Amino acid sequence: MQLEALAHASYEPFEEAWRVCFEYADAMTPTPGVVPPARFEALERHWSAAQIIEITAVIALFNFFNRFANALDIPVTK
Repeated sequence: MQLEALAHASYEPFEEAWRVCFEYADAMTPTPGVVPPARFEALERHWSAAQIIEITAVIALFNFFNRFANALDIPVTK
């Protein structure tokens, strides 16, 4: 159920703390990392500063991987 929801960018099946992480990733991904203050404040209600740093690093790293693969036209594998 959760995987199906993620495929449709629906975060309802997740606990609120995880929903704000997905929404944070949605805010970071199409931009050069610009996140609205309200989105960051939502993270702070659920996660410590150290956890937010780790969450941000994971999102940024996967964004890098995707951009790298797209630039080199590396095919998606399963």
